[in-house]
Amino acid sequence: MPLIGPGSASRDMRNFLQLLEEKGQLRRISAKVDPDLELAAISDRILGMGGPALLFENVIGSNMPVAVNLLGTLERVVWSMGLNNAEELETLGEKLALLQQPRPPKNLGETRDFANILWDLIKALPDTDLTPPCHQKIIHKEDLNLYDLPLIRPWPKDANKAITLGLVITKDPENGIPNVGVYRLQLQSKNTMTVHWLSVRGGARHLRKAAEMGKKLEIAIAIGVHPLLVMAAATPIPVQLSEWLFAGLYAGEGVRLTRCKTIDVKVPSHSEIVLEGTITPGEELEDGPFGDHMGFYGGIESSPLIRFQCITHRKNPVFLTTFSGRPPKEEAMLAIALNRIYTPILRQQIPEIVDFFLPMEALSYKLAVISIEKAYPGQAKRAAMAFWTALPQFTYTKFVVVVDSTINVRDPRQVIWTIASQVDPQRDLFILENTPFDSLDFASEKIGLGGRLAIDATTKIGPEKRHEWGEALNRSKDLQAKIDLRWEELGLSDLKTKEADPSLFGYIMNELLREKN
Repeated sequence: MPLIGPGSASRDMRNFLQLLEEKGQLRRISAKVDPDLELAAISDRILGMGGPALLFENVIGSNMPVAVNLLGTLERVVWSMGLNNAEELETLGEKLALLQQPRPPKNLGETRDFANILWDLIKALPDTDLTPPCHQKIIHKEDLNLYDLPLIRPWPKDANKAITLGLVITKDPENGIPNVGVYRLQLQSKNTMTVHWLSVRGGARHLRKAAEMGKKLEIAIAIGVHPLLVMAAATPIPVQLSEWLFAGLYAGEGVRLTRCKTIDVKVPSHSEIVLEGTITPGEELEDGPFGDHMGFYGGIESSPLIRFQCITHRKNPVFLTTFSGRPPKEEAMLAIALNRIYTPILRQQIPEIVDFFLPMEALSYKLAVISIEKAYPGQAKRAAMAFWTALPQFTYTKFVVVVDSTINVRDPRQVIWTIASQVDPQRDLFILENTPFDSLDFASEKIGLGGRLAIDATTKIGPEKRHEWGEALNRSKDLQAKIDLRWEELGLSDLKTKEADPSLFGYIMNELLREKN
């Protein structure tokens, strides 16, 4: 069995739009809409309602329709990966965990599973498309005008319009290995943009290498790809695979690529639009401010300048975009899906971790709740330290709350209860000072350098306590099972147990509605 259902890699964004429309999850907007502030404001309101994806067919200043909110719900993220439900994401994570840290199979069943995954790797190798749809129209440098694209400006104090959901593709100047990321690009002129990436990202590393070699860095921007490719580019799992191979593993078949017209970089052949350009090391312009995922405007930074010399696109291209800001946003939905994929990988690296959760309200990475099977004193501190170093994205997690395995990490009621009842701030808070940090986090005293806090909310054992620890109130499983059997007899079958909402916002809203009713 492939990691994901077959066929996803060769599908393009148009296929996904068609799927959403068939499922009643796409709304076409024919009225004129301004890409400056208005389009994002409309989309944000629909996103906050859990509404459908939107296709704006009449965008002022451009003849291209704009698609947004494609991944605005977890359900749509799951569909983009060829899956039926979120539970299947953990199955994918289990297989990726085996690729991450393979071990010799212990029996025939494990041998078979490992052989299947190796076969998945072979099938995931990228393929070359000799007649790519993205080359149906070619615009050379003299006719190139970025103002013709329906770039959006989401927030009033944003410096300019931007590309927000393009695949930014570079390759290592030494070994040619590609890097695919999703970074914001700010419009600077009719043929230039700045790219905003962190210094630890692959594109930034490639630029530093190009500078050392005295070369320009070739760069391509692929806009309007199948959302599965966006998922692969946004997955910072430290597997020694290119993003294209990783996307092929997600899809169950190799991604179809084609070489750009003016640079030696490969892009997805079904991209709606491709921008081709170069960065001269050291050539920078001011970038920002922009509204970012923290829910505030970021600062102004000098960022690499891209000079574009060619645009290629499909006939009647559709422009794909998104916007950042305080959750919920599309990036938060991606993070929820990735959380499920990470879980088996994290368990393999840190066996004592039973489960973990990154709440959307905490920007999907700033706060983590992890549960452990506690066996010895000091284990919570060890688990927190291990978490911070397990995967690259956890480097920027400010707060780690460690709870017992009996606590549901996705239920804010249980988490808050265990913090309030089992934590003594004098004993159970552990702070790491002056660690490398997210430059967008202006709450840090020094930009790019900040502290981390671990909270040990586990039951204290051995030398961790100096007096008898309280015994938690519990009912036996036998009694609970007996009541389950009698529920209908008691005339209570119409009342169902309320499921914990994984979002604190959802919990609060449920409580407000309950009180209102």
